Amino acid sequence: MVKAQIWGILFLYSFMTAGYTGIIKTGERGGNRMPMRTDLAIEAAVLAQDGRAEALSGVRQESEQEGEMTLTRIIIENEEGAEALGRPLGTYITAELPPLTDDEEGMEEKAKRLGEELRALLPPEGAVLVIGLGNEAITPDALGPHAVHMVMATRPIEGEFARSIGLDDLRPAAVLAPGVLGRTGMESGEIVRGVCGVIRPAAVIVVDALAARSVARLGSTLQLCDTGIAPGSGVGNNRMLLNAETLGVPVIGMGVPTVVDARTIALELTGREESADSVTPRGEAMMVTPREIDLLIGRASRLVAMVINAALQPEYSPLSLIAAAK
Repeated sequence: MVKAQIWGILFLYSFMTAGYTGIIKTGERGGNRMPMRTDLAIEAAVLAQDGRAEALSGVRQESEQEGEMTLTRIIIENEEGAEALGRPLGTYITAELPPLTDDEEGMEEKAKRLGEELRALLPPEGAVLVIGLGNEAITPDALGPHAVHMVMATRPIEGEFARSIGLDDLRPAAVLAPGVLGRTGMESGEIVRGVCGVIRPAAVIVVDALAARSVARLGSTLQLCDTGIAPGSGVGNNRMLLNAETLGVPVIGMGVPTVVDARTIALELTGREESADSVTPRGEAMMVTPREIDLLIGRASRLVAMVINAALQPEYSPLSLIAAAK
């Protein structure tokens, strides 16, 4: 049962300002479609498997335990698996961590390990563009902008200047927080595509806040995927996809869940559509976020930035790169 003292704020998001991402908005349970909104492949796999005796066809899943962190790799291998999970073919890596609101002990070591996973999804060389999606004015949606502000932009450090200061081993990286349509009048996808056309990166990393099905995953799960991201689709506000097809280079999606859809909570607790309808009487997208959301966003954005810094500049301390970026 959800404890009232943990969950304090209900957010009614305007489709013009919210920026949550996601592909799947429905899950299968007992053969009946129920609107369980989640951006996490690991939760989508559970929903798709529920009520089935046989393993999901076209979906391969493996897990490993590393100290306090559990890494789960889900690989969608064919269209049957993609249809079952409601996601594109590709690799989805989920790190389950102790709650970020508890403490940050050992966070740099976890970041280095996750940096290895992220690096394996990237081309071995070439510039990388890091995009932080979201509305910085709405705390649960500010993960992306806050994270990219702590990623060291190394693209200007090149040539003789880089050699003279002993930093010629840095991988070129550029960072951008494009804002949201309601504030800029431009789609995030339009801005990102324009920038890609100018700087021509070898790959793009896109960071955004995610929506989870389970409240237990808020601030305790990090997802990586090589299928890109869909700005705004987590709140039903589908925008231009940011993926290899639209940008012409590999696009890595990365995020931490910060909200749960109120309707999903009601369905999860009761299993009844009428109970879910009662929490959204006018059909609005109502999102629930933890009371400690400011702390969660601060620590989650720092973890995401450390993972990206560790992936792009493995020879340097992720924390020292955050200090340099600031």
